[in-house]
Amino acid sequence: MSRTTRTLLIILSLALNLAFVVTWGMHHLTVARRHHAAIGSTSGPEFSCPFHERLQATPAQRQEIERRIETFRKSSVPLCMEVNKHRLELINLLAAPEPDRAAIQAKQKQIMDGQNQMQERVIANLLEMKTALTPEQQKTLFDTIRERSGCAGHGPMMMNMGTNPPCQP
Repeated sequence: MSRTTRTLLIILSLALNLAFVVTWGMHHLTVARRHHAAIGSTSGPEFSCPFHERLQATPAQRQEIERRIETFRKSSVPLCMEVNKHRLELINLLAAPEPDRAAIQAKQKQIMDGQNQMQERVIANLLEMKTALTPEQQKTLFDTIRERSGCAGHGPMMMNMGTNPPCQP
């Protein structure tokens, strides 16, 4: 696999991980709010989410962001499960006493196809979410993504934009 391909796959993987972390956080917030409503409590502190706080989202924006993230999560889970199934199959192919290179390459293609589909979903979700945000909130969102994306979570995704050295193979 070429260095460029490896680098792109690492970046994609990290971006997907970030998307899942944000999704998990939003899901956790939604569950907490449902529990709060289910027990009938109308007092107590507001539930807060670091993501919403960082964006300084209005209540309407919070609701819209939650709706979009929940929709994204529901649509991405089956694809994520499929990619993970292919990864396990790839590991099993690699572990075979006499690995079949053609089968391994075919399985790699299935994994990359799934990752490409997920990347398309992440991009579509980010573009949709962007429409619910002000220009300043959009800047904050993408600055956060840049900060949390990169080589093994260290440094900016755009290697020449920060002080951290570029990723090494």
